[in-house]
Amino acid sequence: VQLVQSGGGLVQPEGSLRLSCAASGRIFSSLDMGWFRQTPDKEREIVASIGWSGDSTYYADSVKGRFTISRDNAKNTVYLQMNSLKPEDTADYYCAAGIPKHPRDPVQSIGEYNYWGQGTQVTVSS
Repeated sequence: VQLVQSGGGLVQPEGSLRLSCAASGRIFSSLDMGWFRQTPDKEREIVASIGWSGDSTYYADSVKGRFTISRDNAKNTVYLQMNSLKPEDTADYYCAAGIPKHPRDPVQSIGEYNYWGQGTQVTVSS
């Protein structure tokens, strides 16, 4: 599985951005998908994840109510809609794909993601 990210860039505080991650291969619809972020002074952390069917999602507390993860299995694409962005959301964002462990609880552990996108930078600044 190859993952190619798009989106990202510079946005003012309280602005919005949408990240996309397109996957190759026919197994996309059977994989959990996640978005992670990393800064130079922090380890890579999960932002959100979504189950293979799209019925289950997980959000880190820091982004709940502001970010929305979604997927379109017909297009082999997962999205991260980011609203009300804050300077502390500034980071490199990565999408990832992993084998599901539980039907109603998408994978959250970084170690269980097998495939990674190339990363995209998001900068929130005035």
